[in-house]
Amino acid sequence: MCFWGMSSQVSSVTELLRHEMNNTTIQEMQSDIEELFDNEGERPCYLSDETHSETVNGAKNSDLEADNAAKLSDLDVSGNTQQDSTHDLSKGSSAPKRMVEEDGDALSEDAIHDGSVSLSSSRDGTSGYLAGSGSSTASVCSASGGDEKADRIPIQESIHLERRTWIPGKRHPEEDDTSPSWRKHKKHFFILSNAGKPIYSRYGDEHKLAGFSATLQAIMSFVENSGDTIRFVKAGDYQIVFLVKGPLYLVAISATEEPEQVIRWQLELLHAQLILILTKGVEKCFMKNSKFDMRPLLGGTDSVFSHLIHAFSWNPATFLRAYTCLPLPYVIRQAAAAALQDIPDSGALFSLLMSGSKVISLATPRKSSLSPNDIFLLSNYVSSSDSFRTTESFFPVCLPGYNPTAFLYAYVHYLNNDTCLFLLTADPEGFFRLQECRARIETLLRETDVLAEVANAVRRGGLRVEHLLEPRALPLLLDSNTSSILGSYGDHEVHGPGGVDMLGLVGTGGPAGLRHFVYKTNFLDQYVASEFSPPLHIPSAQKRLYRAYQKLHTSMHGTGAAGPHKMQYRRDDHHVFLSWRTSDFELHAAFDPLADKNSAVAVCNRLCQWLRDLESDIFFLGGTPLSW
Repeated sequence: MCFWGMSSQVSSVTELLRHEMNNTTIQEMQSDIEELFDNEGERPCYLSDETHSETVNGAKNSDLEADNAAKLSDLDVSGNTQQDSTHDLSKGSSAPKRMVEEDGDALSEDAIHDGSVSLSSSRDGTSGYLAGSGSSTASVCSASGGDEKADRIPIQESIHLERRTWIPGKRHPEEDDTSPSWRKHKKHFFILSNAGKPIYSRYGDEHKLAGFSATLQAIMSFVENSGDTIRFVKAGDYQIVFLVKGPLYLVAISATEEPEQVIRWQLELLHAQLILILTKGVEKCFMKNSKFDMRPLLGGTDSVFSHLIHAFSWNPATFLRAYTCLPLPYVIRQAAAAALQDIPDSGALFSLLMSGSKVISLATPRKSSLSPNDIFLLSNYVSSSDSFRTTESFFPVCLPGYNPTAFLYAYVHYLNNDTCLFLLTADPEGFFRLQECRARIETLLRETDVLAEVANAVRRGGLRVEHLLEPRALPLLLDSNTSSILGSYGDHEVHGPGGVDMLGLVGTGGPAGLRHFVYKTNFLDQYVASEFSPPLHIPSAQKRLYRAYQKLHTSMHGTGAAGPHKMQYRRDDHHVFLSWRTSDFELHAAFDPLADKNSAVAVCNRLCQWLRDLESDIFFLGGTPLSW
């Protein structure tokens, strides 16, 4: 239930949180929460160094699940509160910098660098929503220490050829809840244990935020002791969303005006990313010791979580619960699927070929499948660090949608700048076998020109609303003379003036003022989004459009008076929106604010027919079962 309408108890909770967000230090509240700790008044402390690799072993079946539990139980849980130790592996400059706005929050220039514009982005505008990527100085895999190569986003909302770099990793580790700059961030994420121990915070150092985490835990316990469960609190301009997952509490504090359902799903994804790293077996550690500190097990993974949180502002997969494919001719996609199947006796459970966050092809067992969320989270895990690009890697990973209690083992290798191969097995000794399979798959992909076609598709980019103005749109899709940055460098997002060349801007929209669309096919759990063209080539315009899509999607799937709806037509100061939902598909289209309603409806009908004509090239039509 929404907790923010319950009289006096709500008032006290709201005032407590408002108090926290308005410059009152945590020390003034210590007397209210001392009872949450043990009789000796022990404060949260932190475990001495343990490497992540000591905790990531296991496999799929029940025997291996037991093995996972045994290995987690070997951890020194009883001595887990003896020594303070922080594990920030991506320390930046401690000197204060000028503040700029990035991703809806105040960021310092220590994470921003200017760079030059790639020639590949010279003509057709920027790509659709993509998850950014970068690197960290450590990674939970066999490869580490790769040079940082970050994605670029424009530092100025203009047509000047300037960009800034977004780098995954811990933000502002020097801050705590008493820092004025910490309170200015518009969106916070916290993970803590049910004993109030901090596990992860988007901003600041978790150790310094131990008191604030204890306050959040006190609020949740206060409500639970009343026989209720807190889900949502409104405190001034902030909304606080709570999610309980066993012994883990996840909290988001946001002033971004995103719907509560959207933020709750973001917390679900944050929890699923944690399970992908550790499996649900880690919960048994809390059963043995409620003061267990999970942070050492997550050492070096700050970039994974920050990369995921960044995707919340740019990637439709985070609310559509679907994945997107790289546009390719049908025969090329079939050739890729055939190559992925040519690995008998490899022990592989899943094989997946991707370009950044976009699927090229995949092969699965006959009675199993990869969920869109598993694909998204696995891609996020790998793309959060460029160290995966420097060598082949073999590491344990849990797929929450497949089996949240056990590890699989992922073999990951970049075949070129644009193409990454994933092979997943339950055999912890399967590296060399999968290495041989990779060599065979790579040979087949080169012989059938799949890799060359993928590189061409990355350069061409995806669908554009301008194509609807042409009598024949498909040849434009496959025209190698067009230029785009879609998927470049593994979907290192470039939210910027990609449609800028030396002659000026191109791309004035589609028919009836159509500016952008997102189309999801419900049967396949896949979506396609058009690329950005002016006037949507600047970050603020893209984020504004994305947030509008979030609200539309929430309304279309709402309950009671808020929905669900089959069709919506809305107008604001920036766009006219038309959303349409059937049992087969869901469409969100953005038009010029002066667009006519009848014309918009006609264009959406035409758009749906066009996408159906192209579906064999823009969608992966059914999973391919492995043949052994």
